Amino acid sequence: MSSIDRSQSVGGTRTYEVRTYGCQMNVHDSERLSGLLEDAGYVRAPEGADGDADVVVFNTCAVRENADNKLYGNLGHLAPKKASRPGMQIAVGGCLAQKDRDTIVKRAPWVDVVFGTHNIGKLPVLLERARVQEDAQVEIAESLEAFPSTLPTRRESAYAAWVSISVGCNNTCTFCIVPALRGKEKDRRPGDILAEVEALVAEGVSEITLLGQNVNAYGSDIGDREAFSKLLRACGTIEGLERVRFTSPHPRDFTDDVIAAMAETPNAMPQLHMPLQSGSDPVLKAMRRSYRQERYLGIIEKVRAAIPHAAITTDIIVGFPGETEEDFEQTLHVVREARFAQAFTFQYSKRPGTPAAEMENQIPKAVVQERYERLVALQEEISWEENKKQVGRTLELMVAEGEGRKDGSTHRLSGRAPDNRLVHFTKPGQEVRPGDVVTVEITYAAPHHLLAEGEALDVRRTRAGDAWEKRNAAEQAKPVGVMLGLPKVGAPDPQPAVASGCGCD
Repeated sequence: MSSIDRSQSVGGTRTYEVRTYGCQMNVHDSERLSGLLEDAGYVRAPEGADGDADVVVFNTCAVRENADNKLYGNLGHLAPKKASRPGMQIAVGGCLAQKDRDTIVKRAPWVDVVFGTHNIGKLPVLLERARVQEDAQVEIAESLEAFPSTLPTRRESAYAAWVSISVGCNNTCTFCIVPALRGKEKDRRPGDILAEVEALVAEGVSEITLLGQNVNAYGSDIGDREAFSKLLRACGTIEGLERVRFTSPHPRDFTDDVIAAMAETPNAMPQLHMPLQSGSDPVLKAMRRSYRQERYLGIIEKVRAAIPHAAITTDIIVGFPGETEEDFEQTLHVVREARFAQAFTFQYSKRPGTPAAEMENQIPKAVVQERYERLVALQEEISWEENKKQVGRTLELMVAEGEGRKDGSTHRLSGRAPDNRLVHFTKPGQEVRPGDVVTVEITYAAPHHLLAEGEALDVRRTRAGDAWEKRNAAEQAKPVGVMLGLPKVGAPDPQPAVASGCGCD
């Protein structure tokens, strides 16, 4: 190892950095990539390394507009660093790697490893092989080799965790390339899922999010149409598990037994992210979405009847090919009727390899922009009105880490309500740790957050807080690592143009 290499390592150990793009599934995968690398002896690069790690891994997304341009721009930025640092390695994985394969090495020959969505467990082996053979290693598996949740993990949170219950998707939405890259849906056995949840709770985790590309279709691969509702109920029997969430469901598979399980399972949170995509029946048909406006609003009505305080969020695409003004007005109608707490809105853009990219009647950018701005304005108004209804309510918050950007200057802390709304609250006189639970009264509402400006009504120290404290002490005892720059469990700080998922559910 050269002197340059040694200066970038920690205690003689090679360092790594993972950069993540895309949906929650990629977030989940990146936690596994970090765990695999640490299990192989790597340590996280110091914070602010900005490409100065010994190994830089890009976990890519093929759904976002210009995803490939962004990747190659970042790879180009690293090229001179790699040329000046013998031994540095660059790896590219994720959906874009699964799609482009050999193209990546042709366009960026300084990349050492390319791996796909189905074989993330091979990363350490491929890095070592590339080092020994001094040649790029491209290995793309066509089917899943191991569920990501079975791999070593370096979780971003000590008190909350993702738990993958399935991978892949059986839908054929015309705007989405994910099924082609992640494959057909494959379900984990319920016993394996519950064993992982119980192990996480034993470590101090008190909130889990069940994760799947189409999470409530769980059971189709194992032949049980009520498997997802049974799984929710089973999570309700696990002692010490305080909060259960899931993302993202599909309206086609959202059945009454799931609504009943949400309402009757004490730790199932009153929160639902239900992608709409469009309120127009003709557009939904063109998207190959297997529901229509009436079906969608019927689900919302049933959820509200069973869980009155549920916060419902959604994804919406504006400007899908062929969308008329009348079609767009139908989307606005659904937004008014459903009264979403938040909507993650997208301007349609062509995704290479999808049927929609080849459709006629692509909508001019100016028209899409104007419709998008109208939708955002309407949703902002509704979000604020719905948040104002929370004023005066007493809520239990799970204290969050790093969600309040101004908490330091305002002497506040931040937490998530049971319905996942973000709440900033006055810092109590006693110590409060991420994972602890604070009871507050809501005093003010903004469109994207709530405030509790009075004194906390109660502070409950939890095993999750103990886990955070123990982990934080361990982190302080070794070189500070660089975070992945990923959202925490639960919705990120809501912004109208930012997705909670990949936008394809």
